[in-house]
Amino acid sequence: MSLRVLVVDDQGIVRAGFAAVIDAEEDMTVVGEAADGAEAVRLAEELAPDVVVMDVRMPQLDGIAATRIITGRDDAPRVLVLTTFDLDAYVFDALRAGASGFLLKDVHAAELLAGIRVVAAGESVLAPSATRRLIGHYASGTTPATADAGSLRALDTLTDSQRGVLALVATGLTNAEIAEELGITVGTVKSHVNALLRKLGLRDRVQATILAYDLGLARPNPPGTHL
Repeated sequence: MSLRVLVVDDQGIVRAGFAAVIDAEEDMTVVGEAADGAEAVRLAEELAPDVVVMDVRMPQLDGIAATRIITGRDDAPRVLVLTTFDLDAYVFDALRAGASGFLLKDVHAAELLAGIRVVAAGESVLAPSATRRLIGHYASGTTPATADAGSLRALDTLTDSQRGVLALVATGLTNAEIAEELGITVGTVKSHVNALLRKLGLRDRVQATILAYDLGLARPNPPGTHL
């Protein structure tokens, strides 16, 4: 079955360009286009897409607010945010609003298509610059922790193994890399990831990464080390 994609951008030419690239793929279908956040919210409910490709700066309702509404619903689609502006506020606000990915609009078509497939599969994707900024802010202590009492209580329900996997997820390791690090199978890692996401009420690894830093389970790598 084709992935159903909703394209949201207030610039008609940009929106049409993204839609053409996506619709040309055999495993993807553009089911709708929206010119602002309010229309995106309405179409996301009416058309039930698998993935929403979301712009940030739009009239009436911006992409961050629209993302928060869309991802707050039952059976919500995944949201991949695309923007021209690599600003700190956009990165943090988009991820905290529930976006499963954040890419810049100047990505190659192949990267965009790969990003759509990744978030549709329940994984997450971040532009390298966004990852560096996210980690950098936690390293400098300029990003306030937002973990609430509910998150702390949920953390207590995790097993030691699940806590360990959560900490490694936050470092950006893949399931295969985590399996090698811990000496367990990839299937076991997947089970731990699925369980911890369910217990913590999280949608994907992006949200798990943010929460892990907020809770102090993960620490940024020292300068000069591999992220």
